[in-house]
Amino acid sequence: MKELATSVAGFPLRLRCLRMGEDLCLTLSGGEQEHIGAVAVAQPRPSLADPARTSATASVITLLGHKEDMLARELSLKVAGALNVTVCVACGIRIHNPTSAVLAELVAASHSLVHEFLAQMHNAEL
Repeated sequence: MKELATSVAGFPLRLRCLRMGEDLCLTLSGGEQEHIGAVAVAQPRPSLADPARTSATASVITLLGHKEDMLARELSLKVAGALNVTVCVACGIRIHNPTSAVLAELVAASHSLVHEFLAQMHNAEL
């Protein structure tokens, strides 16, 4: 299992990856309590704009009252398209009453962790 971590506004943020055969299962969690708020599954496919490039399509399930759906979708599409594998991303980040600045920082930090993860995966054998 691969794990990357950072902190945002004093709260931990962790990206973990488990390989499941050729597929990847990622969890992005942190804040005050780890949990599952949304899950996205992305599958690679040829890009509609340029069939020579790999893109992805995703399906998302969001639990009642949670708002991690767009982040889970964005990250699953990014990883599936970059690595050409099926990817499941489960997100759960709980911070009560975050400011818009903290939310923006969380999203940016999440994308940064995934960028670092992809760089490590490209430098290692898939």
